Amino acid sequence: MVTGAWAFLAPLSFFNAVATFAPTNVHLLHDAGAFQVGLGLALAAPVALQAPLRAPLIAVLAASILHVVAHLEDIRLGGHPTTDLAVLTLICLALAVALVIEIRAKHA
Repeated sequence: MVTGAWAFLAPLSFFNAVATFAPTNVHLLHDAGAFQVGLGLALAAPVALQAPLRAPLIAVLAASILHVVAHLEDIRLGGHPTTDLAVLTLICLALAVALVIEIRAKHA
């Protein structure tokens, strides 16, 4: 949610620090930031409300896997492939582990 809020609220700062490939597209950064905040809230709200977490975990994991695929497809367009792919893959693994824990907890 932090990086999403950063991209949404300060897109040029986010571009200069993270998304340093031309051209700058403020609207795209606003969109990406908004979706990242939404995905973060999809995970945080069920925890805060003590509600089921499986559906949001599946949705955010799917979005995160697609994000990795997009980075692989667009690797020639810029970014920071070495760190981006590693961090995004770790996020996918963390979500997958959380999903397994959620599923096992419901069966226990």
